[in-house]
Amino acid sequence: MPLVGSLGVWDVLVLASILIISALIGLYYRYTGGKQKTTQEYLMANQSMTTFPVSFSLMASFMSAITLMGVSNESYQFGTLFGVINISYMLSTPIAAYIFLPVFYNMRTTSVYEYLERRFGHATRLAASLAFTLQMILYMGIALYAPALALEAVTGIPKGTAILVLGLVCSFYSTVGGLKAVLITDVFQSFLMYAAIFAVIAVSAIKAGGLAPIWEVAQERGRLEFFEFSTDPTVRHTWWTLIIGGMVTYLSLYGVNQTQVQRLLSVHNLKSSQSALWWNLPILGLLSFSTIFSGLAIFYYYRDCDPVLEGRIKTRDQLMPLFAVDTISQYPGLCGLFVSGIFSASLSTISSAVTSLSAVTLEDYLKPLYRLIFKRPLIESKSTLPTKIIAAIFGLMCIALAFGAGSMGGVLQASLTIFGVVGGPLLAIFTLGVCTVRTNQRGVLLGFLLGLGFSFWIGFGGPKPMPEPLPFSTTGCVQNNVTKIVEVAQAALHATSVDEPHYFWLYRLSYLWYCVLGFLVTTLIGYFGSIILAYFNYADNSQIYVDKQQKHLDYDLFAPILANRWRRQHQKQFDPTDVYHEESLTKLSPSAAPL
Repeated sequence: MPLVGSLGVWDVLVLASILIISALIGLYYRYTGGKQKTTQEYLMANQSMTTFPVSFSLMASFMSAITLMGVSNESYQFGTLFGVINISYMLSTPIAAYIFLPVFYNMRTTSVYEYLERRFGHATRLAASLAFTLQMILYMGIALYAPALALEAVTGIPKGTAILVLGLVCSFYSTVGGLKAVLITDVFQSFLMYAAIFAVIAVSAIKAGGLAPIWEVAQERGRLEFFEFSTDPTVRHTWWTLIIGGMVTYLSLYGVNQTQVQRLLSVHNLKSSQSALWWNLPILGLLSFSTIFSGLAIFYYYRDCDPVLEGRIKTRDQLMPLFAVDTISQYPGLCGLFVSGIFSASLSTISSAVTSLSAVTLEDYLKPLYRLIFKRPLIESKSTLPTKIIAAIFGLMCIALAFGAGSMGGVLQASLTIFGVVGGPLLAIFTLGVCTVRTNQRGVLLGFLLGLGFSFWIGFGGPKPMPEPLPFSTTGCVQNNVTKIVEVAQAALHATSVDEPHYFWLYRLSYLWYCVLGFLVTTLIGYFGSIILAYFNYADNSQIYVDKQQKHLDYDLFAPILANRWRRQHQKQFDPTDVYHEESLTKLSPSAAPL
């Protein structure tokens, strides 16, 4: 007999146990070790973490419940081509590991935006930090609301109950246990995410009599697609959109995003931090391909009776929870494990947002404000308690946003779009910082604001054409649903029979180009705008030099692979009478750095 919605006693026990374990991990790290008495331990785990938990946490932060259900739905509706995006992850990892990470690690920054102040100035730091804060606040609300809504519609678990329980548990262990607790719970929750996906695949394989029939049906029904090399940017998914768009998206997350960089800086040395990024690659890839295959497994089960056309569910985002109720619930406790995996994906994303927002609020807003008001810096012993209060506030804010999300309508899609369009311009200003010496604050701010404006325009502008899914079947649906199926089919036929409106070309672009275009616009305007402003003496770059004569650059501000090359060029033209003889071995002259 169901105890909560369609969940039985064993399912509820499994789910409750997993939530209790997550909370206990927070308590454990509150009362062990340094007991979270310093912000260094609370926000950076005392830089004592090893590669293993951080590599799993990087994946868990990236793969939200929206992503798990969305990627599965992607292969159900559109086929397997999305898997090509994993190539972009492989190409981007060395850029994140050897271009961006060493700069942040050597600076030992708590907030990644501290770098922007040293490189450009306080205004750039504040602009980027505010953009990130808005991005994460909106996203963590939808990351909690979306899975709760999908699960309520199918499993009957009350949406309000799911939001409250998840939000409070997540806020509790994030607030009391700090980054260490978040990292360890991410590892625990990562395994639950795998368990949920593998449970879907295993149950479908049992029904099908093996994995081969699932693959064969996917092939027969046109779901297996790996080779789409069209150069048309309006085609939703091609190798070029997935690789190029995937690279910019990946770097905006793993290269310069506070959430991920904060985890990478918690590792005890740079080499281990880089290893964590590399180990994240197979961990992320395994979950990505498994989730794609789970979509094929669900398609096999509903191959002759699509639940949306049958009228059982309203959107295909609810397919995975529906499949769990239809099949996995036959096994006591297994449906509870599945729901735990979906909840874990939400918990890991929200806890990541809470810890990163706490760090940014402390370093970018609270400390500068305190210094401005009291004319002295905020000391370490007085920083920890405000940081914990900030974490608790963000956790409660997440719950409030999730409850309010239902009445916001189109803002749900808007908050997801914001997460994409902000990433490109943010990546651009960090790229200009670590890879060029001619860019200055005014030029970069101009590029950032125009890049954000352009990204928001193409992200929110419309109308946009709806993507065309692959065909579905209703031949196997039961007789009493025929009338409903006919009504749905007629509505779909009427929608497609209307003349297609003329869409503006930019609105027809694949969504994966939004981040790329934001990056390119910000980079080009930021770079050439800086040169023009400097030419007319409207901007300068004095903060990147270590001397008043502005002859020697601060080596730490630039990517090592470029800075080492510039240093070798400088050494060839080195003047032994220069008073900066020893310093020149580690600093660069502007003439040796033409970018």
